[in-house]
Amino acid sequence: METIFSQDRNTQKNYIAFFDLDQTITRSISGRALARGAYRKGLLTDWDLINAIFLSLEFRLKLKDPSKIIDKMVSWVKGIPENSIVDLCSEVLQKVLLPSVYKEAVSEIEFHKAKNAKVVLLSSALTTVCQEMAIHLNIDDIICSELEVKNGYLTGRPIGHICYGEEKSIRLLEYCKRNNSSPSDAWYYGDSISDLRALHAVGNPVCVNPDKKLKKAAIKRGWKVLSWKT
Repeated sequence: METIFSQDRNTQKNYIAFFDLDQTITRSISGRALARGAYRKGLLTDWDLINAIFLSLEFRLKLKDPSKIIDKMVSWVKGIPENSIVDLCSEVLQKVLLPSVYKEAVSEIEFHKAKNAKVVLLSSALTTVCQEMAIHLNIDDIICSELEVKNGYLTGRPIGHICYGEEKSIRLLEYCKRNNSSPSDAWYYGDSISDLRALHAVGNPVCVNPDKKLKKAAIKRGWKVLSWKT
């Protein structure tokens, strides 16, 4: 999904700066915070919690295709009213995510805005989380994960693919093409080895608090590595 927030959407920008959300702009992980909040509110059953833990273990140990596991991780929302998830996302954003925003991330966004760049949130996080974060941080557009809704209830399936891994790089390149902007002029800020393809896709890759694998790859390639703290 993409949503335009900027008021000057018709103004030609010099380049595009893409930012990941979880552990790049924020210290906290939105999906984990949502699952905890849902469990406290009774939206997530004990079985759903056990399944989520099992999927997380499969993901960490790379027992299956990470993209397929990521798609399954949203299955816990099946049957939940859309309004309940929207309210939960808003609550988690206010209580967990916004307090964990890195000050350096805010400064970096302002730096690019001052240079007439279009700032885009490119994240696997859910639509409502990204929309509200974009409004708070004056981010122009979002590219994120959207969940399927039928008759006001979530089906437990994503629309298309979750914006993760290779899917991020695909959407990044498509976005640049639609906006007549060269990827070689673009920036991408990410923290995980799963961001590797997106980082490769731009001319200005930046690794923020990278995990061990990404840090090793960044050093090997001479990419910029930043350490941010809240």
